[in-house]
Amino acid sequence: QVQLVESGGGLVQPGGSLRLSCAASTTISNIIRMGWYRQAPGNERELVASITSAGSANYADSMKGRFTISKDNAKNTVYLQMNSLKLEDTAVYVCNLYRLVNDGGWRDVDYWGQGIQVTVSS
Repeated sequence: QVQLVESGGGLVQPGGSLRLSCAASTTISNIIRMGWYRQAPGNERELVASITSAGSANYADSMKGRFTISKDNAKNTVYLQMNSLKLEDTAVYVCNLYRLVNDGGWRDVDYWGQGIQVTVSS
C-alpha cells in the first residue's frame, strides 16, 4: 500500500517562504507524475504544480515564478519550494502521485496524501 507523507507546512508571514516535501512510503515503479494540489475553505481543490517522471514541470498560472517543484527519484520524493507567499496561498496542500499499475491489466491509479496546512498571515 502506497502512503504519501507530507511535511514542511506551517505558519509564515506574507512574502515568506516554505518548502513542502512529500515522500512515498515505498519504492514505486511506473510513476507518471507527482504533484501538489491545494484546497482552501469553501474552494475546490486546485492544481498547484506537477512534475513528470521525465522532469517536466507544470504550474498553475498564479504560482508561476513563485513556486518551484522538484523531485528526487531515488527517494520517491517531491518538493515544492514556495516563495513570495501571499495571504491567498493559505490552504491545505495535498500531495498526489499518479502511476500505472499492472494487476492483470494496466490501469492508472491516483494516490493522495493526508494534506498539510499552510497558513500565510501577518
